[in-house]
Amino acid sequence: MIPPQEASARRREIEDKLKREEETLSFIRDSLEKSDQLTKNMVSILSSFESRLMKLENSIIPVHKQTENLQRLQENVEKTLSCLDHVISYYHVASDTERIIREGPTGRLEEYLGSMAKIQKAVEYFQDNSPDSPELNKVKLLFERGKDSLESEFRSLMTRHSKVVSPVLILDLIGGEEELEVQEEVPLEHLPEGVLLDAIRISRWLVEFGRSQDFMNVYYQIRSSQLDRSIRGLKEHFRKNSSASGVPYSPAIPNKRKDTPTKKPIKRPGTIRKAQNLLKQYSQHGLDGKKGGSNLIPLEGRDDMLDVETDAYIHCISAFVKLAQSEYQLLVEVIPEHHQKKTFDSLIQDALDGLMLEGENIVSAARKAIVRHDFSAVLTIFPILRHLKQTKPEFDQVLQGTAASTKNKLPSLITSMETVGAKALEDFADNIKNDPDKEYNMPKDGTVHELTSNAILFLQQLLDFQETAGAMLASQETSSSATSYSSEFSKRLLSTYICKVLGNLQLNLLSKSKVYEDPALSAIFLHNNYNYILKALEKSELIQLVAVTQKTAERSYREHIEQQIQTYQRSWLKVTDYITEKNLPVFQPGVKLRDKERQMIKERFKGFNDGLEELCKIQKAWAIPDTEQRDRIRQAQKHIVKETYRAFLHRYSSVPFTKNPEKYIKYRVEQVGDMIDRLFDTSA
Repeated sequence: MIPPQEASARRREIEDKLKREEETLSFIRDSLEKSDQLTKNMVSILSSFESRLMKLENSIIPVHKQTENLQRLQENVEKTLSCLDHVISYYHVASDTERIIREGPTGRLEEYLGSMAKIQKAVEYFQDNSPDSPELNKVKLLFERGKDSLESEFRSLMTRHSKVVSPVLILDLIGGEEELEVQEEVPLEHLPEGVLLDAIRISRWLVEFGRSQDFMNVYYQIRSSQLDRSIRGLKEHFRKNSSASGVPYSPAIPNKRKDTPTKKPIKRPGTIRKAQNLLKQYSQHGLDGKKGGSNLIPLEGRDDMLDVETDAYIHCISAFVKLAQSEYQLLVEVIPEHHQKKTFDSLIQDALDGLMLEGENIVSAARKAIVRHDFSAVLTIFPILRHLKQTKPEFDQVLQGTAASTKNKLPSLITSMETVGAKALEDFADNIKNDPDKEYNMPKDGTVHELTSNAILFLQQLLDFQETAGAMLASQETSSSATSYSSEFSKRLLSTYICKVLGNLQLNLLSKSKVYEDPALSAIFLHNNYNYILKALEKSELIQLVAVTQKTAERSYREHIEQQIQTYQRSWLKVTDYITEKNLPVFQPGVKLRDKERQMIKERFKGFNDGLEELCKIQKAWAIPDTEQRDRIRQAQKHIVKETYRAFLHRYSSVPFTKNPEKYIKYRVEQVGDMIDRLFDTSA
């Protein structure tokens, strides 16, 4: 049971708490009443604002609509005024631009093209909006006049600034190929940069707006003329400088001023001049003992001219390739892409046709030379043909995209040259075989025949053009292998051909040797020619080419040489037979000789003396150009005759076969040797 004090305290606590709750409730109630009052006031204010806002909106919306309409009307008026100004401006274009068009574009291209743009827009406007307007005709005429002026300006720019490329610059351009060091190729500046930019702008305008292609014809005609004149100038440069100094200008050293080229010998194309120089070297070594030499020697001046013409043509071919490449680079910038190939084809025609015509003239001249059996002139075909084949890949690349007729010109010329070259080779071999035996044309001293020197001269030339000559021969083959011949196949054909020429030459020399009545001179003649051929083959490396198909050629020539030496030595038998032991009379020492025996000994001495004098007199006029061979033959013959004569003297010099021994014993042994030492020496 709770004590009364605690119960009283508990009650008071509860009463206090209840009182606080009642106060709180009363505060909340008052707050709610204030909130309701505020809400009512706010609702009243909002209702009033809404009412006023609706009144304002009803007043503003009509005003806004009126303002919007006014703004639209203002914009329409402004647009109308702008259009009127634009239209009116077209009517003033003619008067505004006429002076500029009349004065032309020279020196004011930018302004001029701007005026042409205005005129063009005016033309388009009147065509679309007022095709019957007189203003249309006016601006049309002005436009055409302006276009004509632009075309004239283009022609003027190309005419005034297109210059012929100087020969020295061309030689610089093509000479870089021969330099060992790789150098950056500097393109030719055909037109000044400013002029080129003007030409490009005019070209683009004429194509895009002028709808004109006439300027392309103007372009190719002017540039074609410059290209053709540049190549002709190079050719003339070769002729002038070669006639003046014998050596044309060489390509200048790069990075030097173009007007101060460095002169150095141009690499010759390997024409007949080289072969003649080789033969002159052989002459110094005793291979050519002819007084007048080959009949080709007097033609040296003509061969120099052939070399100049050949050099000039070869350099012109290279120049065409380089200049055409450069022209195409220029053309690509000026001429629209769609018209570039056709324009380029037209541009190069004159220069290309000139080169091809000159090539055909060379072929024609070669054909005539073949008929005359002038094969040295035909040799000009070889370096040219070799160069054409070497240049063909570049040629094909330059002509890529041109007409088929243009592309086929070079292959056609190459085919013609191969055909003529093969004909020349075949006719030369036949000519060697069928060269007539003319007694007046035979060397009286038995030295090398000009047919031999000519044949070797011709074959020497083939060394520099083995691949070219082999290809000529292969081009005439009908076998299937000839269509895809290899270098080895060509080499074997050339080796076979050289062996054929040498074989024909040998047969002809045998035939010619029969012209000599004296078998000994015939032997000396054959010996000299065989020895000349062998030494020439060895010194010029022709022997290696011959060995491709004939391994024993060298040994065969040596055997022929030895046979002729033996034949020659038999000519001395009529001298030595008088004094050989088998023909001498037999007698007993101390026994007096009978008249018959004395007479026989006298006849032997006299026969020997007369034969020795006769042979020495005759053979002294003969020639053996090769010093080594001459000394060898002399020594061998001297040994035989001296030993035989020595034995004869030893046996009969003390025999009393005559009262006048000096009449019969005319020569001492050493004198006989000295006489033989003077054989083959026309200066003795």
